[in-house]
Amino acid sequence: MEKFFKLKENGTTVRTEILAGLTTFMTMAYIIALNPNLLTGFGANGQDLWNAVFMATCIASAIGIFCMAFLANKPFAMAPGMGLNSFFAVVVANIAGLTGMTYVESFQSALVIILIEGIIFFILSILNIREKIVEAIPLGVRYGIAPAIGLMLMNIGLGSNVGIYAAGNDFTTPFFMMRDFFGALTPSVIRDYMGAEGYTQMVLTVATAFIGLFVIILLAKKGVKAAVLLGMLVASVIYWAGEAIFMGVNPFASLSGASFVPPFADMMNLTFFKFDFAGFFQLGWFTAITLILTFCMIDMFDTIGTLVGTASRAGMVNEKGEMPNMKEALLSDAVGTVVGACTGTSTVTTFIESASGVEAGGRTGLTALTTGILFLACIFIAPIAAIIPAAATSAALIYVGILMLQGLKNVDFGDMDQMVPVALMLIGMPISGSIGHAIGLGMISYTAIKLFSGKGKEVSVLTYVISILFLIKFFAVV
Repeated sequence: MEKFFKLKENGTTVRTEILAGLTTFMTMAYIIALNPNLLTGFGANGQDLWNAVFMATCIASAIGIFCMAFLANKPFAMAPGMGLNSFFAVVVANIAGLTGMTYVESFQSALVIILIEGIIFFILSILNIREKIVEAIPLGVRYGIAPAIGLMLMNIGLGSNVGIYAAGNDFTTPFFMMRDFFGALTPSVIRDYMGAEGYTQMVLTVATAFIGLFVIILLAKKGVKAAVLLGMLVASVIYWAGEAIFMGVNPFASLSGASFVPPFADMMNLTFFKFDFAGFFQLGWFTAITLILTFCMIDMFDTIGTLVGTASRAGMVNEKGEMPNMKEALLSDAVGTVVGACTGTSTVTTFIESASGVEAGGRTGLTALTTGILFLACIFIAPIAAIIPAAATSAALIYVGILMLQGLKNVDFGDMDQMVPVALMLIGMPISGSIGHAIGLGMISYTAIKLFSGKGKEVSVLTYVISILFLIKFFAVV
């Protein structure tokens, strides 16, 4: 362990790394069930396809994470990216509408996009082009990535991570903690709107998340390395007890009769190397190329932003804001995407939830290895992973998000060249839900300010190219 992962050199121990890996896994375990839900319309397009995507999610995530552990020796975890999976599902539905193919056939056609994207990224990583793109991001913009991701994590923790469906609007759209609970004029307003049962669940969720958050904070102040993990465990127990006492719900009911047998056959029959190239080319060259470029742009800058932001928080970057072994980390991401396409899921990318493991002390690939093993184990124990309450993971996300705001101290707010791009990223990332799009806003604003203030020569050619590509992405791609 020591020789391979260089634990002493990175100031960590086996125990710390394993706990950090477990922490990362617990904060992102939701993807194991949510990804197949999103890609199959919550099972509406067949349980067999759901099973196939579930298997692909676990296997592709694990292989990508193992690459990160052994090639880059970094504590980052990967899984099918949120946002990209929703976009993939929309593309699949559009292909079905345009061609008349079934959803499964359209799914197999759309996997071609992910395969080509992964191959492109693999080549770009081998040729160091993706690393050059990282270097083209101005230092001031890089300083703002970690705090912007922090706000995004807080937004997820207080919003979409704990959406509650209630009778008040016929279970059509979720209610969120920050927007609906804390945004209500009075408690009676939100109670009347949600309905008694939904409101009880909301109160339990809010109380659980904030108790978990403050347990984490108190333990962290005392120097407890496993603060995040212990806080999540405390929050989970409180939520399970609350479900039983106040809602009359058995929190472990889903384990009764749950199958622990991995559905390998469904993956082999429906998604494993099931690329429908003929169906894909029915879209036409322009649409096909546009879709590939769109996935590439979003994934590239989501990954770059996550790596740079999380590494900055962990002190893994040099004075130029560069992370050692960036090439290997990007190569691992590309491998994950190719494996995801081959097994049957949307783009696999580095997860911002990796920040929770980094905050728990994870500094090497042993953290990633631990997370990857747990993902692989989930093909057997998925029902157990599924009972971790969202309120517990929200506590971790909010805490890590708060800590990542510390990166703002590196931003020179007296310099408009830095302040404006960072400010746009701070607001753009949580609202758009896309790390890549927010970085694009930062790059465009930085380039425009430099150009029109007579300092255009200070901007590198590659920075101009990236800014122009984002302008095309935002305004010209249809």
